[in-house]
Amino acid sequence: MKRVAVFIDGNNFYFGLRKLYGKDKSLKNFDFQGFANFLAGEGKVVGIYYYNAQLDREFNPKKFKSQKDFFAKLREIPNFHLVLCKLLKRNITGTDKHYYIIKEDDINMAVDMVDGSADDNFDVAVLVSGDGDFVPAVRSVKRRNKKAENVYFDGSSSRSLKNHCDNSLALTKEILKDFFKD
Repeated sequence: MKRVAVFIDGNNFYFGLRKLYGKDKSLKNFDFQGFANFLAGEGKVVGIYYYNAQLDREFNPKKFKSQKDFFAKLREIPNFHLVLCKLLKRNITGTDKHYYIIKEDDINMAVDMVDGSADDNFDVAVLVSGDGDFVPAVRSVKRRNKKAENVYFDGSSSRSLKNHCDNSLALTKEILKDFFKD
């Protein structure tokens, strides 16, 4: 039985769902274990890795609390690894406005994929992201005779990433509908 590790770009996943469903669906009701099992097919899920950053408590205490509760729920899933990255506040020049960006999520994800393949922790890496920056990590995983699969939202995937992976799957409402708990 193939050992499958699922690597989820949390920010990409969140905004992909928002684009597909609007505010009708929430990550807090998403069954990540069931989703990972679906992606593994006949294989066995040996790890789910989810990359994101903690929101700024001062900026929006309600969203911060909601995310904190969501992260606590994720930590209850067997073999789930929540990787928290940096959240940087950036000022918009010439205004008193700002925005936030997540840093180190892609590099942490790539390193975990490469290290996991080098340490023989999995046979198949499922990358849930459409970001073409992962192509070098995918090539490294495959050089170690591991499979790499790409799961992405329509309209947000790099052709190069899909071409370098052994398989790819576009996420649709039809695929995702069974993973939302009411």
